[in-house]
Amino acid sequence: MNFGDSIQTCLRKYVDFNGTASRSEYWWFVLFLVLGSAILGVISNKLSLVFSLLTLLPSLAVAARRLHDIDRSGWWQLVGLIPLIGWIVMIYWLVQPSQPNRYGVGAATTV
Repeated sequence: MNFGDSIQTCLRKYVDFNGTASRSEYWWFVLFLVLGSAILGVISNKLSLVFSLLTLLPSLAVAARRLHDIDRSGWWQLVGLIPLIGWIVMIYWLVQPSQPNRYGVGAATTV
């Protein structure tokens, strides 16, 4: 999945917490969020804040789908609230390759 496809997919599935998301889909969308927020932050902090608020639900949804792809519940995102260790654990999980899972067809089988 490329950059543009990832953004389209994530925005089309704005609040869809079902199914799975490939690593490339997740990380391209994260890059879009970081670049969008940084560019808008240079222009105006308020624009950056609005962008962040508008993309909060899609970012939670794609993270839940990414966790589903490694056979974890989307609720595991709450681990990220634990200072430092939570972020390390989340990044470790989010970079894992697709695995057979109970949430639908894994991203590895659709490539």
